[in-house]
Amino acid sequence: MTDLFTLDAEVRTDLGKGASRRLRHANKVPAILYGEGQEPVSLTLEHKDVFRAQQEEAFYSHVLTLNVADKPVECLIKDMQRHPFKNIIMHLDFIRIDAKHALHVNVPVHFINEDNVAKLGATIAHHVTEITVTCLPKDLPEFIEVDLSDLEVGQTLHLSDVKLPKGVTSDELAKGESHDQAVVTANAPKGNVDDDDSEEATEEEATAE
Repeated sequence: MTDLFTLDAEVRTDLGKGASRRLRHANKVPAILYGEGQEPVSLTLEHKDVFRAQQEEAFYSHVLTLNVADKPVECLIKDMQRHPFKNIIMHLDFIRIDAKHALHVNVPVHFINEDNVAKLGATIAHHVTEITVTCLPKDLPEFIEVDLSDLEVGQTLHLSDVKLPKGVTSDELAKGESHDQAVVTANAPKGNVDDDDSEEATEEEATAE
């Protein structure tokens, strides 16, 4: 999988919509690399390489290496434009990173052991699919795992309940307790009423009669 995150790129000087259209007809993808106080650089990548790499979920939260003029540049994918209905990558934005500078990245969430909760008759409601985190490039996780083994019916797990990897912090939690977002809830089955509640309801109906 590592090879998928190393892409060869050529510097391009032929810019504009017409130039980009010609590149796409040649099965190439126009791109731009910017950030870290350096001048933006316009690039060209092979579409087949990009298309294969972007099929991996980790592509969007992984430190990538662009070989630009035979020099490796570490970066992250910042934006990707796709064709409205064709399987074509139209444009890519890459942002340079520095090993000493913290990143703010959206990392996908993987929920595990959902079957344990489903066996109890609960319906799982996912409130988030990714978590925005801050960390150094070396600590960037490909995904964040949320274990639902101990989740009970009617219970909600929040950001503060999620165990983040070492060196990784939640951007939302850093804003204060009021930003402790719900992550996942085990909803009780519809029509599931406790026995005590059923008895009370029956007594109330009998009294009313």
